[in-house]
Amino acid sequence: MNRRLRVDLGKRAGVTSGLLGVLCVLAEACFLFPDLLVTREALPFYKANLGIFRSILWTSIGATFVLGAASVLLLRSKAHGLLGMGLGVVALLMRFTESVETGAATVSAGLDYFVLELLLLGLLFIPLERAFALHPQRIFRKGWQTDLKHFFVSHAGVQLLSFAVLIPAQAFFSWAVQFELQKVVAQQPVWLQFFEILLAADFVTYWVHRGFHQLPFLWHFHAIHHSSREMDWLAGSRMHLVDSLLTRAAAFVPIFVLGFSPTTLVTYVAFVSIHAVYIHSNTRWRFPVLRWLIATPEYHHWHHTSDEEGLDKNFAAFLPFWDWLFGTAHLPDHWPKRYGTVKFQPPESYLGQLAYPFKRKRETPYG
Repeated sequence: MNRRLRVDLGKRAGVTSGLLGVLCVLAEACFLFPDLLVTREALPFYKANLGIFRSILWTSIGATFVLGAASVLLLRSKAHGLLGMGLGVVALLMRFTESVETGAATVSAGLDYFVLELLLLGLLFIPLERAFALHPQRIFRKGWQTDLKHFFVSHAGVQLLSFAVLIPAQAFFSWAVQFELQKVVAQQPVWLQFFEILLAADFVTYWVHRGFHQLPFLWHFHAIHHSSREMDWLAGSRMHLVDSLLTRAAAFVPIFVLGFSPTTLVTYVAFVSIHAVYIHSNTRWRFPVLRWLIATPEYHHWHHTSDEEGLDKNFAAFLPFWDWLFGTAHLPDHWPKRYGTVKFQPPESYLGQLAYPFKRKRETPYG
């Protein structure tokens, strides 16, 4: 094995071991403090399938040790490999600690959501992007650490963010609630409710998203989402907190007013989580017919392009119908060449991106 390949494999194994080790420690924390860290609605499901989740965790801890050991053997620097293995030891020690269930927590951190989603999405999309890559780029490309922090805030904090915006929405729109209407909506077939919630939420978020592009003050926040110059499954998580809160609050309005059933909401949230990751992925599939009906990576990549022909296009998150209706659709027979902002580039650090919009002077969109 030549030296360059050995170093490359050693670095990848070491970083992967470290990331996996962090996830194992966080997962063990969920087992240790389920009332505080685990999504309350999911607790019965986890308890019913405890053996399966324990097996997944044991396998992940084993992989942490194997990858860490490989990194130690391949690299002169042992830091990454030893760190991963050390995290594996911590996870093992936590495994033999008795869980603490207080039953007193009313709001949980949703840490389980972050751990499972990062693990499962990573296992799904990293191999897909390697096998069907649109652009040749590294797994650990520039800015991935920043995007991982955004992923944690956006996904692990989904429960707290949802709680923060749902209460104001309920208070403000309580006058619009018609309980008979909600009963009629909730009694419809789940597939019909799913299409309705998709149609309604996408209509609202289309205009909110368009506003983030066309109003300079809002654009400074949304520019963070567009600052990545390489697209992959993790890039979609790069989003400013103000952007996330306003967009999530807007989506709650039709969901709350119309009163969709819990099953529909769970289905919708699961679809949104996977779809949002997929449309940012570095995959080259084009879907000749489907590309006109639902947003695909090709469709959304044109929204993230810095090519002149694609600026301020394709605002819809799910249904291109809204873009076609309001004249903002763009779907040529070729892929965009470049991504990112045009006239400026926000900082790459996570804290720098959070502070960036508040430091900007008055600008024009894409200024």
